[in-house]
Amino acid sequence: MSTITAARKTEQQSPPPVVHTAAMLWLSAVAFGAFEAVLMIGSLLYEGTPVLDLLPGAGFRLAVFAGAIFLALKLKGGANWARWTLAGTLGVFGTLSLVIEPAQWLLAGGSIGEALAGAGTMELIFAGSRILHVLAVLGAVTLMFQPRANAYFRSA
Repeated sequence: MSTITAARKTEQQSPPPVVHTAAMLWLSAVAFGAFEAVLMIGSLLYEGTPVLDLLPGAGFRLAVFAGAIFLALKLKGGANWARWTLAGTLGVFGTLSLVIEPAQWLLAGGSIGEALAGAGTMELIFAGSRILHVLAVLGAVTLMFQPRANAYFRSA
């Protein structure tokens, strides 16, 4: 095999920028989720919650994070099943889990202005991370279904 043929074959196997970026956004979402989990667990420990009470939730989050990393890497490699799994599980249900509580609070008459006025540093850091987390997920899902991504998954 010539060097040019090998280079073309490698180039054809490389994901297009939209898929690479989608995978990086999924990994970013995992990082934001882990950061939020650390903030929550730290806060609960500070308030006196026993460590054993936190283990099931922490274990579940760890499993979700590991699964998301695995799927993001498979996505980058061209696995169409990983794209659909990410879109359905984390893109739909994961996003709902991130926004349902704030949405319910707003629908019950909560005010963003009042929340910001009464928020401490940790609440603002958490809210900023959560906003970036949701944006990373929405961006990843959008990019995964762009025309160049569709072509990549058809050819993989």
